[in-house]
Amino acid sequence: MGKVAGNEVRPGMVIELNNQLWSVVKTQAVKPGKGGAYNQVELKNIISGGKLNERFRSAETVDEVQLERRDFQFLYASGDMLTFMDMETYDQIEVEADFVGEDRVPFLADGMKVIMQLHESRPIGVSLPQHVVLTIAEADPVTRGQTATSSYKTAILENGIRTQVPPFIEAGTKVIVSTDDGSYVKRAE
Repeated sequence: MGKVAGNEVRPGMVIELNNQLWSVVKTQAVKPGKGGAYNQVELKNIISGGKLNERFRSAETVDEVQLERRDFQFLYASGDMLTFMDMETYDQIEVEADFVGEDRVPFLADGMKVIMQLHESRPIGVSLPQHVVLTIAEADPVTRGQTATSSYKTAILENGIRTQVPPFIEAGTKVIVSTDDGSYVKRAE
């Protein structure tokens, strides 16, 4: 762990405060008319998800936590548990589906490579690829004459997620979809 001055805390950092791990969400430098300047920091607890607002003066120091990032491969889902394998050591770990996020679990495919963030060999975060290729299972028919409005139609992907696609996309077409929100990016080559 490294010590960081209170005014150098930035979004994206992970710090230890009160023996808990916190992710820095937002910071704002405040210079009041009276008294010294401080850094107003919004924190999110990595384990529980709780939020906290904290003030750090430049004279204070906080402990920045260095996370280890390693490549893992998604193997399979069993009930609410997801199994991943370390690509270097071939060790397997199980995490709950909530750990990944219920809106992102449908994007996991057997054999998918993900980046796992670890602290003292304990997983605390999973990064999925930004885009995945999926097949359209069902697509609404095109309604002719809708040129005045945005011409997108509803489609259901092979993983059950509903998304909006352009009218030329038919069932069976492979498309690239964002794992952040399930939105259509473009047709796959």
